Amino acid sequence: MAKFRRRRSLYLTKVGYSELNMGGVGHVIIILYVSVAVIAIAFVFLVVRMMKTLNTMTETMSSVSQTLDSLQKQLEGVTGETTMLLHKTNALAEDIQRKVERLDTVVNAVQEVGGTVQELNHSLKKVTLSISTSMNKNQEKIAQMVQWGAAIKEIKDKWFGERNKHAFSRKQRSSTQKAIAAPEWEKGQ
Repeated sequence: MAKFRRRRSLYLTKVGYSELNMGGVGHVIIILYVSVAVIAIAFVFLVVRMMKTLNTMTETMSSVSQTLDSLQKQLEGVTGETTMLLHKTNALAEDIQRKVERLDTVVNAVQEVGGTVQELNHSLKKVTLSISTSMNKNQEKIAQMVQWGAAIKEIKDKWFGERNKHAFSRKQRSSTQKAIAAPEWEKGQ
């Protein structure tokens, strides 16, 4: 360190104190110029980057604008189709309403037929109940009538059965007399 101090002091004496001060300001000015140059270069670099970013944004915005134009055209087409679909839906709803009204008349007619069938069933039940009640009341009389009918049929069968036997045997005798004589082996039986 002692050597350094000596050199400094020699340097100060040779150059002079006033020149040393001037040399320090010169360095500051150089540093100031360099700083301004660095700032200018950074500003130019920043401007260039911002221009590139703005160009990219311009392209993006142009693409977005084209997309929105295309979307607007598609929406116009969809709007037209939606309007047509709504008209068709309204027409279909009106048609269904008319058919429902027609169907109401059919349903009313079926209800009336159902009512008539119910009345008929009710009447048939009354008649059946009446007949059943009458039969229950007159069951003994009916049983007697059936017995009388069976007895009459039995008498008739006997009467006509005897009569038919006699008539049959008379017819048979008369037909055998007219017929060819039977062989001998049949006569033996």
